[in-house]
Amino acid sequence: MNTEKDFSPLTPNIVRALNDKLYEKRKVAALEIEKLVREFVAQNNSTQIRHVIQILASEFALSQHPHSRKGGLIGLAACSIALGKDSGLYLKELIEPVLTCFNDSDSRLRYYACEALYNIVKVARGAVLPHFNLLFDGLSKLAADPDPNVKSGSELLDRLLKDIVTESNKFDLVAFVPLLRERIYSNNQYARQFIISWIHVLESVPDINLLDYLPEILDGLFQILGDNSKEIRRTCEVVLGEFLKEIKKTPSSVKFAEMANILVIHCQVADETKLTNDLIQLTAMTWMREFIQLAGRVVLPYSSGILTAVLPCLSYDDRKKNTKEAASACNHSLMKLVTPEDDEEEEEEKSGSTGSPSREDGQPKTEADSNDMLNASQESVGFSNISFFTPASADRPQVNLDLDGIVQVLDRHLHDSSTGMMTRIAVLKWLYHLYIKTPRKMFRHTDSLFPMLLKTLSDESDEVILKDLEVLAEIASSPAGQTDQAGSCDSTDNRLELKVPDGVKPGQQPNTGSKAVDSSPSTPSMNSYFYKFMINLLKRFSLERKLLENRGAFIIRQLCLLLHAENIFHSMADILLKEEDLKFASTMVQTLNTILLTSAELFQLRNQLKDLRTQESCALFCCLYRSWCHNPVATVSLCFLTQNYKHAYDLIQKFGDLEVTVDFLMEVDKLVQLIESPIFTYLRLQLLDVENNPYLIKALYGLLMLLPQSQAFQLLSHRLRCVPNPELMRTVDESKYMDSKQQAVSKRACHTHMDYNELLQHFDRVQSKHLEVRHQRSGRASDHPDRKLM
Repeated sequence: MNTEKDFSPLTPNIVRALNDKLYEKRKVAALEIEKLVREFVAQNNSTQIRHVIQILASEFALSQHPHSRKGGLIGLAACSIALGKDSGLYLKELIEPVLTCFNDSDSRLRYYACEALYNIVKVARGAVLPHFNLLFDGLSKLAADPDPNVKSGSELLDRLLKDIVTESNKFDLVAFVPLLRERIYSNNQYARQFIISWIHVLESVPDINLLDYLPEILDGLFQILGDNSKEIRRTCEVVLGEFLKEIKKTPSSVKFAEMANILVIHCQVADETKLTNDLIQLTAMTWMREFIQLAGRVVLPYSSGILTAVLPCLSYDDRKKNTKEAASACNHSLMKLVTPEDDEEEEEEKSGSTGSPSREDGQPKTEADSNDMLNASQESVGFSNISFFTPASADRPQVNLDLDGIVQVLDRHLHDSSTGMMTRIAVLKWLYHLYIKTPRKMFRHTDSLFPMLLKTLSDESDEVILKDLEVLAEIASSPAGQTDQAGSCDSTDNRLELKVPDGVKPGQQPNTGSKAVDSSPSTPSMNSYFYKFMINLLKRFSLERKLLENRGAFIIRQLCLLLHAENIFHSMADILLKEEDLKFASTMVQTLNTILLTSAELFQLRNQLKDLRTQESCALFCCLYRSWCHNPVATVSLCFLTQNYKHAYDLIQKFGDLEVTVDFLMEVDKLVQLIESPIFTYLRLQLLDVENNPYLIKALYGLLMLLPQSQAFQLLSHRLRCVPNPELMRTVDESKYMDSKQQAVSKRACHTHMDYNELLQHFDRVQSKHLEVRHQRSGRASDHPDRKLM
């Protein structure tokens, strides 16, 4: 440095000492400067004061020579000490050259800069707050300094600055938040420690309301929560916990909508191998749970994103038990927010649209309360690799359900083969809930959902199938699904006609514009999708024989509970009547017949068929009979069930003309076992009345003659040996006997209008087709051994 240069009012001795390499000499120079500046303060000579500071800054602190820079730093600190309370007038000139030295490559110089700034700030106290952003920016760099001495010095300065901010009520939070938002994304561990400690301090100051700016830093906080340092994670957890407590205290002032997407992002684990991600996910899910409960319908526009994050967590194992429980609570709370009102809003928006007629048939009440609604505004969070869920109604003052987005998410989870069982169950519960609460809007999505719902019937879990059937049953019976278009079924030829009540003439179609006509008060209405469901269910059984074998009976039994059993059997019988695959038709009839005869769910239907007292029961018998003809043994068992013993005997007589195979004899064997079951108790008791039931005995003997001498043969033979002699049974008066005979005849009077000859001819025609198909099949596959018994 040129010592000849004029540095007045600094004396040449001061200048020489400031440039000296020894710290002690620089310190002496600093004391001289302090004395000089004090004189100028006493004289109120601000011009000379600024001149001294300018010389120290430009000629020393910003000099190329390292010792000069060190002398400039200690000189500026001395000026500040001399100025005392007046230092606030010169802070900009004092601070900026010191902060420049924070970037120096020499660690000793960075330490001296930190020391100088500490002295400046200590004197100025609250006066430094207008320059807080500059100080914070410089400190954030020193926090990550590799030199331990520099880092130690910066920590002292940091604590001093925190004390000043805590004591003051003039902190400019608005100006500070943009800098905080920028620095919060630092990946340096020490910088993160510095940032989170400042947020913790600011959050604890009563006069500083950081909660208003939480949407701007929340994403960064979750990033810091994933830090490898346990201490940083713990501090971040504390900070987030304090914020959540404050949110619970004053929910009305919280910007829930602006933070919803941030939580959605962090509820989804990008890398499951990182253990810190589990903490991020659990914390975000906990926040989401509280947000849904506190904000209510405000979060509905973000429901598709929330479900995307929540649904996969429902299938977590015990390792993530807490996250799973929080996700379950989120899912439950969000579901409760959907109300029948969400089905009505669209009608107000589209007053002239032509949709399904309005229905309010016993909609369940919702437990969700409507909270104060906030505008669903969203602020971009600056992720390039994250897709955000834009709220469907962000530009409307009223919060609406994002139904299209929800259905899209649910459908995607159903299509994904990797979706866990509990997630699939939750998806189906959501679909069922939406069909209950918002049927009109949901039926717009039914055609796209329907194929996947049918495919889900092949799921490995019984519980999933059960929920799936509930959804399909709701689709098939909801009044909102009634349309005038035949396109809702696969073809107009397959449209089935369900049983009609007395008020509707045969052949007359009920009015589809109003609620579908019930055949009885207990029969639920069936809409256009019912036919489509039955047709496609049988198609699926036809294509997936394992599904029919393993789950067919379970599915049909559950449907009989969810829908009306008579409608299920009536419709399936009609469809099977037109089935071209005769082998499948026979198998399906055998399955339906077993269910009819053995399932507790079909008790009422069995009773209805047992006596055939009404016209409707006779019509049902005829409908079932025509399809049951695909399976001869099933047809006989149907006649036994309906007490058509003479017709059963006539059918068995025709068995001699049929192709008797091993499978056929096995079915006869099963029928004998069924006759011994509680279902046919009434039939066995009728064997006591020999004179009134001669064809029952003949039919049973006919079955006996069909069987080889097997265990079933012995069983039936023993039963028939117990049939009493009719002469021995006549122990009552002849008049009473005749009365009972007349009662039996009158009881079955309604049978007379059925054309049994025509039914027998139909049986012959169906069996002829089966014989023809079997012969064609055996001709095509001659390598398969013939199973016919000779």
